[in-house]
Amino acid sequence: MASVQKYTKSPMDILKETSRTFYIPIVKLVQGVQEAVASAYLCLRAIDEIEDHPNIPNEVKARMLREVSLVCTTYSAESTAESLTPTYDNEKEYRDRLPEVSARIGEWIMYSPASIRGRIVDATSGMADRMATWAERNWKCETERDLDAYTFAVAGAVGLLLSDIWAWWDGTKTDRDLAIGFGRGLQSVNILRNKDEDAERGVTFYPKGWTVDDMQAYAQRNLQFATKYIKDLKPGSPALIFCRIPYNLAVATCNTLKSGKEKLSREEVVKICEKTELIPTNSNDGASKQISLNELDNESNSTTSEDKSPKNNSSIEINQKELPQTLEQAAQ
Repeated sequence: MASVQKYTKSPMDILKETSRTFYIPIVKLVQGVQEAVASAYLCLRAIDEIEDHPNIPNEVKARMLREVSLVCTTYSAESTAESLTPTYDNEKEYRDRLPEVSARIGEWIMYSPASIRGRIVDATSGMADRMATWAERNWKCETERDLDAYTFAVAGAVGLLLSDIWAWWDGTKTDRDLAIGFGRGLQSVNILRNKDEDAERGVTFYPKGWTVDDMQAYAQRNLQFATKYIKDLKPGSPALIFCRIPYNLAVATCNTLKSGKEKLSREEVVKICEKTELIPTNSNDGASKQISLNELDNESNSTTSEDKSPKNNSSIEINQKELPQTLEQAAQ
């Protein structure tokens, strides 16, 4: 059993540090569903940090990820944060290299409401095991079928988890095939954005013979599923509140990369968030508050790739009055 260190930062503090982009729509959600989505995000971000760690060998990553998966399968109604926190006793040389988000998995699991907790545990266990397999093969995608398998393993399955959370919370019914496509779309945009960084660590997700144009087409095809998924969501629902920001950022990033630019700037990200009308938010006590760029920057020292500003600062316009029928409309 793990001996859990006493940490002082709250789950929402860690969420803000690890992903200011996802923090914005999550903090907008009402209590109950907010904790469920935050718990899911933190659990999956925890294992993602293991998978992507630059200073841990792949074989060690695989063992650590499988330990996470195995520990999750011990979950029961009597579980505690301590019992659900992996010890990595066989990887003492590397466990101290993990960031805080990866060291507190048991706490993130227990942060979720009990009635949805089992689903989040199941998703975390399954994804950790799949990540271990991909670490062992150095994330080599030789065919489009391999790419489909990888993007499902780490993102399409997230779409399914979120669909289950929406249904648990308010009965929202979503198309699960579209949910998978939504996840694949977001992940393939990440692959496009991080191509050079991945190459530096000897990893490519591009199938044999594929060019950037091929990956662009793959991303756009899957983002069309995301468009359909979002258009089916009820206005004002937690599902729509959460999904619109990552969707709009993915579309804008895809269009930016297609135009030959590097990435969205921090200012462009904030502009998109504001146009999605999610920067104005409500605190848990019901009082209205404004999440500003300065607040996010001052309270977070995150250096994840999604927060790095590119050299280009072009303007991105997205029509928020009506969700686009096509990706081309999203850029207008």
